[in-house]
Amino acid sequence: MNHPPKIWLIAGESSGDLYGAKLAEDLKRLAPGAEFAGMGGTRMRSAGVRLLVDSTELGVVGIIEVIGILFKILSILRFLVKKAEEERPDAVVLIDYPGFNIRFAKQLKKRGIPVIWYISPQVWVWRKSNIPKLASYCTKMMVIFPFETEVYRGSGLDVEFVGHPLVEIVQERRDPELKRDPDQIVLLPGSRRNETRRLLSPMLEAAILLKQRHPDLHFVISAPREKVAADIREGLRKFQRKNPQAAQLQEVPVISGKTSELLQTGTAGFAASGTVTVECAVAGLPLVVCYRLNPFTFLLACLIIRKLFRNSFTMPNIILNRQVFEEFLQFRATPQALADAMERILPGGIRRAEAEAGMAEMTREISGGIAGAAENAARCVLNVIEKKSTNRE
Repeated sequence: MNHPPKIWLIAGESSGDLYGAKLAEDLKRLAPGAEFAGMGGTRMRSAGVRLLVDSTELGVVGIIEVIGILFKILSILRFLVKKAEEERPDAVVLIDYPGFNIRFAKQLKKRGIPVIWYISPQVWVWRKSNIPKLASYCTKMMVIFPFETEVYRGSGLDVEFVGHPLVEIVQERRDPELKRDPDQIVLLPGSRRNETRRLLSPMLEAAILLKQRHPDLHFVISAPREKVAADIREGLRKFQRKNPQAAQLQEVPVISGKTSELLQTGTAGFAASGTVTVECAVAGLPLVVCYRLNPFTFLLACLIIRKLFRNSFTMPNIILNRQVFEEFLQFRATPQALADAMERILPGGIRRAEAEAGMAEMTREISGGIAGAAENAARCVLNVIEKKSTNRE
C-alpha cells in the first residue's frame, strides 16, 4: 500500500469501545501513520480514534428500549454511510452491535468498502438467519470464542478465532499490590440505565439479607463511567428512602471507572449478565449473575428465542457448557435467591472451589495465545487491507 491505511472502527456499546481502543492501539503499533475514525466512546477517543459519532447514549437492550432511540439510530446510520462515501476508508471494522452494524455492513458492501467484523453477533443463540447476510456483506469475521468457528462452517465466510481481548486487558491491569478482602462484595448492576434501574434494588435487597447473616460483610457498587454512577447514586438514594432496613448496609460507595481494581479486591460479586461476567471470570471474581428485561421484551423473547431461556444466558457457562456461575433471569432474580446463591460462593462456600476452577478453565479456552487477541485481530485487519491493495495493483 502506497499510503497509510485509513481504518474505521464502529462500536456502539461500552464493551465495544473498550475492545476498539485496544485494537486501535495495536493497529497503530503495527502500522505507524494509520488514520483512524469511526463511532465509539471515551476509550476509543483516548486511543486516537477520530470520533464521527459518540456512541455513549446508544447502548440499550430490549425491543421497547430500542424503539425509544430508533430515529436517532437511523439518523446516525445515514450520516455514517454518507461519510464513508466521502472518506472511502480502506476497511471498516464493525465491533459487535449487530442491530446497527448489519445494516451498516450492507451499505458498505454496496459501495465496495471492505467490511471486517470483530466480535461475532450471537447468531448461535438467536437470528441464525443472519449468517448468510454476514457471509455476503463481510470480507472477514474475527471471532473471540473457539466454538464460533464451527457456527459459520459452510457459510463461505472467512472466519478466524483471534482470542478474547479481555484476557490481555485484565492481565495488563492486574496490580500485585491489591489483595482480596474476604468480606467485600462487589455489585455490578450494568452499564445501561435500563439495566441499573431493574437490577439495583434486588441486588441491594439481597445485600441486606446477607448483612443480617454475615455482619462483617460490606458492599461496594461499581460503575463503568461517571454518568452511570450518577444514575446508580440516585437509585441508591431512592432505595434507602423506601427501605428502612437499608440502614443496615451503612454506607455503600458507588465507584466510577475502577472496575478492574474492584474485581481484584472483592471476594465475590453480583453482576448483570453481559461482557462483565467474562471480565470477572478472567479476574478470578466468583459471581451470582442476574438479569431483568422490560416485561414486554421478555414475553417476546420467550416466544421468539426459547432456546435462550432453556439454556444458559451467561457467557462463561455457555463457553464451558456447564455452570460456572449461578444465574437468575427475570422473576427468578429475587433477593432471597440471589443471597442464597452468594452464600454458596463466599470463602468456604460449597460452590467456591467449583467456580474458581471454572473461571480458570474458561480463561484458558478464550486466550489469544502469546500475541494476544487485539494483536491477532490487528494483523487480520492489515492483511485484508494489504490483499485489497495487491488485487487493485
